[in-house]
Amino acid sequence: MGDFGPPDQDMAPAVEPFAENEHFRAEWVTLGLYGNLRARGVFAVPKVGDGPFPVVICQHGISSSPEKTFGFDDGGRIYHAYAQRCLEAGYAVIAPMNVTMGDPRGRYTRMCTMLGNTLWGLEIAKIGRLIDYAETRAEFDTTRLGMWGISLGGAYTMFTMPIEPRIKAGIICAWFNHRLRKMIVDDPRHSCFLSVKEEHIFIPGWLREFTDSDLLSLICPRPVMSQTGKGDGISWWPWVLEEFAASREHYERLGIADRIELDLHEGGHEIRVDTGLRFLERWL
Repeated sequence: MGDFGPPDQDMAPAVEPFAENEHFRAEWVTLGLYGNLRARGVFAVPKVGDGPFPVVICQHGISSSPEKTFGFDDGGRIYHAYAQRCLEAGYAVIAPMNVTMGDPRGRYTRMCTMLGNTLWGLEIAKIGRLIDYAETRAEFDTTRLGMWGISLGGAYTMFTMPIEPRIKAGIICAWFNHRLRKMIVDDPRHSCFLSVKEEHIFIPGWLREFTDSDLLSLICPRPVMSQTGKGDGISWWPWVLEEFAASREHYERLGIADRIELDLHEGGHEIRVDTGLRFLERWL
């Protein structure tokens, strides 16, 4: 991924209103990161209950934004307002803002490549900076920290957890896959990255060094769930089962198979709120 090292700027948080209702209050927070680069995300806390609250990082997908995790402007109804549902269930929420569109992600990818790094590494560093800030807030119990992302946000969940030990449990929604086939095998049963214009998705050495089950082995022994829809065109679900079996073996050998779960459902590219909340309630 490329290690950008510790932030070289003071945190210097700038806080702006985001949203408020009877269940929660939320604000945008912008933090110093590297040079003129800033880390930005929504921080939200429940209005009911006594803090500090366990925390869920709710990570949006591509062509999206933190607003959609709260159910705002979610025309495709794939997020199901899961950040709000987490807040109603008694969790504080961090919703990071990623570089979201394909063309800007490609531009940042080219610059990061020239530095010998990746955009993935830069944005993982940003997530770490947001966690640093949460640790300064009395309402956030970062000793009970989970991450739940969909699509590109699922990728960030799977990539961040191996190198961010502060995250204690994760839900990878609409991303976990048989990586070799997903990246280079054109097949009418799934979409293939080799045949689309998503330059940012290609990580040097990916196919040689690791697949999705290898990344879950680096998350082990922490609890992890994959939410996969049989009707989701990003994957062919029998191949997901094959890769998941390889992931589960790491947990089985340690006698902790209950910490890894596949929520294979009949739906499509979408958050599964109820099963995700049940998983978080058990492990955070």
